[in-house]
Amino acid sequence: MEIQTIPLPTPPLVWRVLVIQSEFNSLVTDRLLSGCLDAFRDSPLLPEKVDVLRVPGAMEIPSTLSLFLPGDEYDAAVVLGCVIRGDTGHYEAVVDGVTSGVIRQSQIHGKPVIFGVLTVDSLQQALDRVGGKAGDKGREAGEAAYRITQLFLSRKKKGTA
Repeated sequence: MEIQTIPLPTPPLVWRVLVIQSEFNSLVTDRLLSGCLDAFRDSPLLPEKVDVLRVPGAMEIPSTLSLFLPGDEYDAAVVLGCVIRGDTGHYEAVVDGVTSGVIRQSQIHGKPVIFGVLTVDSLQQALDRVGGKAGDKGREAGEAAYRITQLFLSRKKKGTA
């Protein structure tokens, strides 16, 4: 078996990104956004364009992607949200809907979409993931966006996408 590591392109390619942030649970999603934007500022190549679009809740993320991913305006998207489990089945419906919707939009449009939607049992778990003891998932999403977008763009540039 032959194993080959495909490096990211050098020098980095220019990239443009859309960040969609859910306003629901903004105590958490504002911190996710802050971490994501910090990662962009610290990336080897600052995005040429970063647009932040706020939507009411996580369920609005997939349909918003369907409006903004087509065309050449953006090379990638990062979606940020927080769904906290409650006492009803609503949690599962929202998590399933947003997850499958985001995956579908990424596949339809052939562009990377970084999934930064926290799915947690409590507000404390969410806060632990936005700069607390469980790391900074917003920053991780921003870092992932840079890396995967560079890979996608390098493949397109070679005409293999």
